Amino acid sequence: MATAPAVNGQVIGMAHYATRAVAERLLPQGTTFNQALALNAAEAAGGTIGRGPLIERLTGAVKLGLTAAEATVGALTSAGLLEERPGGLLALSPAGDALVQSYKAGVAGIAAVLYGDLPAEDLAAAGRVLTEVTARANAMPAAG
Repeated sequence: MATAPAVNGQVIGMAHYATRAVAERLLPQGTTFNQALALNAAEAAGGTIGRGPLIERLTGAVKLGLTAAEATVGALTSAGLLEERPGGLLALSPAGDALVQSYKAGVAGIAAVLYGDLPAEDLAAAGRVLTEVTARANAMPAAG
């Protein structure tokens, strides 16, 4: 019986990119994965989010450069998926909300297939380990 590879950045990265490739197929043509993440962030904030916090989310959690994050938000407003509101707020448009809801439903289906039959204790352990690795990696630039 073959042994599983040790968990490391390469194994985690391969799982991420394999899953991302499947999820990206759910997006309408012309919509990028980063745009979907930005729309998800707006939806998670109740449908309206400040431009600054959204840019911070994209540069912090997603690790986009500032120029790429701003271009992502600009493309969403140009496409009518996010609407500018007074006070530097961005709100999901009806089309943006419909895209998010469709994408979330599709991703939930993918997750059910990918994770559904894995033992809960394995998923919990993986979640704990990956959360800690993420925290450590995020702390590294600050530590120099």
